[in-house]
Amino acid sequence: MAWLVLCRDVADSKTLRERYLQAHLAYIETVMDQVAVAGPLADEHGGAYSGSCFVYHTDDRSIAEALLRGDPYFRAGIYGDVAFHAFRAAAGTWVGGASWGLGKP
Repeated sequence: MAWLVLCRDVADSKTLRERYLQAHLAYIETVMDQVAVAGPLADEHGGAYSGSCFVYHTDDRSIAEALLRGDPYFRAGIYGDVAFHAFRAAAGTWVGGASWGLGKP
C-alpha cells in the first residue's frame, strides 16, 4: 500500500511557490526513495499551479505525514487543504502495464 496526498494551494500561492521552488525540489531529491510519484496540480489548461500530488511508498500514515511536514512548500504555508488517502495501485503502467496489480504493494 501507499499514501496518496492531495494538497490544494492557498489563494495567490504563485509568489510563495516561486520563492520556495528550489528548496522544495531539493527536499524531494532527499526523499526520492520514498516517493512513487510527485508533481504539481495545474488548472484545466495546464497553466497555473493550484496544488501538489504525492504518492509515498509507505504503509504508515505517520511517515507520510512526516514526509509532507518536511517539505518547504508545506512549511511555507502554501497548502491550504491537505487530504491523505490510503492507496493501492491496481492497474496501469506504474504497476506493470495493463495487468491488474491487486495484492501487490
